[in-house]
Amino acid sequence: METTPARMLSGFEWLMLALAIAVAAFLILPTLIIVPMSFGTDGYLNFPPRGFTFRWYGEFFNDGDWLRAAWFSLKVGVLTTVVSVVLGTAAALALTRSRVPFGGLMQLVIIMPMILPQIVVAIALLLFYQQLGMVGSIAAFVASHACLAIPFVLFSVSAILKRYDVDLDAAAYVCGADRFTIFRRITLPIIWPGIASGALFSFLISFDEAVISFFLSGVSDKAIARKFFEDVELNVTPVLAAVATLLTLATILVLAATAFLKSDRK
Repeated sequence: METTPARMLSGFEWLMLALAIAVAAFLILPTLIIVPMSFGTDGYLNFPPRGFTFRWYGEFFNDGDWLRAAWFSLKVGVLTTVVSVVLGTAAALALTRSRVPFGGLMQLVIIMPMILPQIVVAIALLLFYQQLGMVGSIAAFVASHACLAIPFVLFSVSAILKRYDVDLDAAAYVCGADRFTIFRRITLPIIWPGIASGALFSFLISFDEAVISFFLSGVSDKAIARKFFEDVELNVTPVLAAVATLLTLATILVLAATAFLKSDRK
């Protein structure tokens, strides 16, 4: 079997590669600085850190305010994931497999929260939920975060449905299976990687979302992002670096799980 010799990169391609590496370094370097700062012994943020300690991680796990904020964000994230998966999958099935009137317009409406500036969306949601007396409630958070997460489920599931062989459904229908059985036994197992990928992104978007969470958080029930901003203003300690490191680790794990699902699907 003949092998094709490797092609040398042109000058322009080398320039693009160098630019991509520079952009990646610019995005990654702040994280690489924050992580060691979370292990420093000084009581303030300092780089390079002096000494090594897990004290700040211990303070995070022993601080009731931080744990309440983390638990609140975790609950909101899980509920947002459930709502986004159900609605996003239903929207993907409707827009991909049915001739929905104004389907393109409906898809645009669904992804609109991704296009609009989040500060605009956050202010609009704050004014809306103030009228309903729901500011700070879990329901307000879940509904708002679901608006941001549903498009990701829609895209993940639609990508699989566009390659879906509808003859499988026809064959099952001829054999006597009803629509629910066809969906449960054939469609769902095939689109499951897309659903799982969308679910992971939904949770990550909800848990890490900062702008809307800042506006909607109440006095007692607040998201971890709101707690983070409050401590940045009032109590800057290496605990912030520890929290940032934990959030970064969680994000990496979710992205790794998503990449694994995509590679397994291939």
